[in-house]
Amino acid sequence: MTPQHASRIARIAYRIDAVLGVGACVILFGMMALTFVDVVARYLVNRSVPGSFEITEIMMAVLIFAGLPLVSRRGEHVTVDLIDHFVGAQGRRVHRAVVELVSGALLLGLGVLLWDKARQAAGYGDTTTVLEIRLAPFVYAMTAFVLLAGVVHLIRAFTPALLGEPRDEHTV
Repeated sequence: MTPQHASRIARIAYRIDAVLGVGACVILFGMMALTFVDVVARYLVNRSVPGSFEITEIMMAVLIFAGLPLVSRRGEHVTVDLIDHFVGAQGRRVHRAVVELVSGALLLGLGVLLWDKARQAAGYGDTTTVLEIRLAPFVYAMTAFVLLAGVVHLIRAFTPALLGEPRDEHTV
């Protein structure tokens, strides 16, 4: 891969990071605002926002899944260094590559299962109970986020520097 291609991929990764990060911020702010309005309405007029629990559930799910590619690209998953002290630098590189490969494969497998679940939700017309919000678009979005995170892990397994260096492995 030429340096130009690597630079272009890194720029695309940073743009995706920015979009996902801004999206996550907007969702988090929306959850915060909805909760605030719901609590204030309960205390002032003795009524809550209809369906606020459903909306919060959906927003929380999307927020968690949207954050997965961000955490994966930055290498900020929780890690435990049980064997790092017993192997050298080369052993740590091999270990990291194997972990990234396994993580990527598992996330891609989960993405396939989620895609099937999204198809089922679309086929059955699954909705939330109170507001009757269709669930399929959200499950498709979660599928896309999981598949993106899987691809990120596979890229990091073979070319870790392409997406930027992960956090220092000794940082807690």
